[in-house]
Amino acid sequence: MILRKAAALFSAPARRPGEAAARPGTVLIEGANKTALETGRTRLVFAGGAFLLLFLAVAVRLVDVAFHPEAERVARATPHPELPVKALRADITDRNGILLATDLPTVNLYADARIVRDADRIAADLEKVLPDLDLAKTRERLKSGQAFVYLHRNLTPSQQFAVNRLGYPALGFEDGEMRVYPQGGLFAHVVGKTDIDNHGISGVERRFDAALKDGRTVRLSLDMRVQTAVARILRDAVATYKAEGAAAVVQDVRTGEIVSLVSLPDFDPNRGSTLTDDAMFNRATLGVYEMGSVFKVFNTAIALESGKVRVTDRYDTSPLKIANYTIHDLHSLRGPASVPEILIQSSNIGSARMALEFGGDTQKNYLARFGLLKPAGLELPEVGGPQVPPGNWPSITVATVAFGHGISVSPVQVTTGVSAVVNGGIFHPATLIARAADEPVPGSRAVSERTSQLMRRLMRLVVTEGSGKKADVAGYRVAGKTGTAEKVINGRYAKHTVLSSFVAAFPADAPRYAVLVSLDAPKGIPATANFVTAGWNAAPTVGKIVAAIGPMLAVEPTADPFAGNDPGYGPLMVAAMRRD
Repeated sequence: MILRKAAALFSAPARRPGEAAARPGTVLIEGANKTALETGRTRLVFAGGAFLLLFLAVAVRLVDVAFHPEAERVARATPHPELPVKALRADITDRNGILLATDLPTVNLYADARIVRDADRIAADLEKVLPDLDLAKTRERLKSGQAFVYLHRNLTPSQQFAVNRLGYPALGFEDGEMRVYPQGGLFAHVVGKTDIDNHGISGVERRFDAALKDGRTVRLSLDMRVQTAVARILRDAVATYKAEGAAAVVQDVRTGEIVSLVSLPDFDPNRGSTLTDDAMFNRATLGVYEMGSVFKVFNTAIALESGKVRVTDRYDTSPLKIANYTIHDLHSLRGPASVPEILIQSSNIGSARMALEFGGDTQKNYLARFGLLKPAGLELPEVGGPQVPPGNWPSITVATVAFGHGISVSPVQVTTGVSAVVNGGIFHPATLIARAADEPVPGSRAVSERTSQLMRRLMRLVVTEGSGKKADVAGYRVAGKTGTAEKVINGRYAKHTVLSSFVAAFPADAPRYAVLVSLDAPKGIPATANFVTAGWNAAPTVGKIVAAIGPMLAVEPTADPFAGNDPGYGPLMVAAMRRD
């Protein structure tokens, strides 16, 4: 007992005067250890206070920025005070959502010329990594002393890296967008292109420039599958017949939507070197031409609709003299001809006599209904206005317009007018914008359903019995009309330089699509017996197009319901072939 008390006495630390006794189990720290602990605690408190002050400062600054009167302007600020604000341009697609035009992120190279020390050296070094750089202009810009000057646009990532490695403080990069056209020149005349600042300068890019800048996608009615097939076939035709150019249009006769529109020559909007005046001229919409005998479709429809002419009526086809002019046929019909025969054999004289019977006022009224007396209301800036004789039309004008001379219109106008002739008689304005499934289709009555039905049968006869035979496609019942018009060169008709055209609808009994092909100045070749008329070149081209696109457009080939014992078909054939 005594020994335990003594051990405790010697092991316990000495208590200072006035210091309370430690509780049992408490460890007391004295000396250097106590000093270190107190120092650590002091530093921890100081560090915590510093962090608290820092976070308070950040919070105060965030509140200040958020409610600062210039906050919105600051949020929109660009890295360099001279850089313009970039806006995202929306896509253009075909009717199935395939990209026709889109923006890709890129960078532009600029310089602050105020801090350039050796412009010649910088320009020379830049030329090494940017081979297409204009050295002289680059030197000039670097020596301009301006705060912001563009040196090169749309750098690739490797080019940006190479410029960065040069290490010049005066050079900088601006985020930008580059407009690209994934399909090259396939849709060039419709889509158009933008300039270096991404502003639309032609085609849909220009027509819908504001909408695209606002981020609204433009969905066209064109179908890339159909466009590809039409462009390929038309290009082959230009090469085969050695034509100077060509145009083709495919249109849905029930809605007015244009499914394909091709003009040759064309251009690639991705390549500036292809942008020639001839290549950028849209022959399908901007060009207006005397279309020749395809106008006989309209003339015959007007004659039947007017009530002045019956399908069984017959007309003298001997040369027709009006004032100082005499109208001839390419091939004489040797006597009176019926209305079907006049269309099938493409008689200028018979067509003129029919027009003179119903008169100029009626002619102008119905041509207006077919959309032929004013520009097509198409969503493009490149739309040509028709060249229409002014005032009251004299007899000679009425007669020549009947077979497509003395009036000039665009291929799109003809296609849209023929669509109205064959679709039941309703004119639907042409459009390049895809219609929604539940969207009402605008339309106006052009001719009656009865006249439309008669015209489909007559146009089918042109293909089975007349000049359009080479356009026939088994199972698709093509109906159509040829047209060969002498071109006006230097104010005079050139006898051996023509515009050959063929306009068609298929299937003839219940048309879904209208197709038009025009070949500019085709040449005679051995395969066509050196003829340049439309039946030898434009008609077979349309036939190839129908055969290619029919399956794409879900038009199933079937037997011809007009053949055999179809009511009304037999009498028409008899009337067409009968001779007095």
